[in-house]
Amino acid sequence: MKVAVGPDPSLVYRPELDPEAAKDKGSFRNYTSGPLLDRVFATYKLMHSQQTVDFVKKKHAQFGSFSYKKMTVLEAVDMLDGLIDESDPDVDFPNSFHAFQTAEGIRKAHPDKDWFHLVGLLHDLGKVLALAGEPQWAVVGDTFPVGCRPQASVVFCDSTFQDNPDLQDPRYSTELGMYQPHCGLENVLMSWGHDEYMYQMMKFNKFSLPPEAFYMIRFHSFYPWHTGGDYRQLCGEQDLAMLPWVQEFNKFDLYTKCPDLPDVDKLRPYYQGLIDKYCPGVLSW
Repeated sequence: MKVAVGPDPSLVYRPELDPEAAKDKGSFRNYTSGPLLDRVFATYKLMHSQQTVDFVKKKHAQFGSFSYKKMTVLEAVDMLDGLIDESDPDVDFPNSFHAFQTAEGIRKAHPDKDWFHLVGLLHDLGKVLALAGEPQWAVVGDTFPVGCRPQASVVFCDSTFQDNPDLQDPRYSTELGMYQPHCGLENVLMSWGHDEYMYQMMKFNKFSLPPEAFYMIRFHSFYPWHTGGDYRQLCGEQDLAMLPWVQEFNKFDLYTKCPDLPDVDKLRPYYQGLIDKYCPGVLSW
């Protein structure tokens, strides 16, 4: 069964991107007006109204036992092809191709880091949440910490949080909210979506990847942090040390949607070898 899901707002609307720097990257995410922008705004309005501390805790409880499905990594990659994109003309090929494209882009630039290649394949697999019936605003889009006031670089920050009850709660409505200064992002409750789900799934299944890989998966949609420069008041030394790795990963996530489709059948044995090394067998999702 095909499940329709719109374009990932993280990839569609990036107002902070320098247009000069992006010119040679083609016209990806070139949707800053018209009906698609309205749709992206509506997704963020829902997200920013409903992603609360209580909501995120409920989602951790709902999915934290990882009893949705048993499957291998490559079965999950294939399952992503059950997601079709109704309105993003950049993606008129199966979703799994983006996973292989990202992985191959990383492999070319970092041939000695096989774990990094695997991150490219894994990074969007949390989008299986959409196939489990989760709404788009709880699967895709930029992420942000709940439990504190949203910072300026959160997309549509000024116009989408008015209905979020946490911002009427004095525990959650200050810059630090429920957190201590420099508590470390490992102690921060992030908005719920494919990043957080996949990070928790990797921990649950004991993937033997380095800490950099877990950071890339958990925070690749946390644009207000890795691109906007916000939320530094929550960061510890470890977070700042990992930030360049997350930024390096994002180069490949954003700009590997190209017409040269990879020969997936030829690539599968290489990536199966990496899966066998770092996250073998049937996993709990």
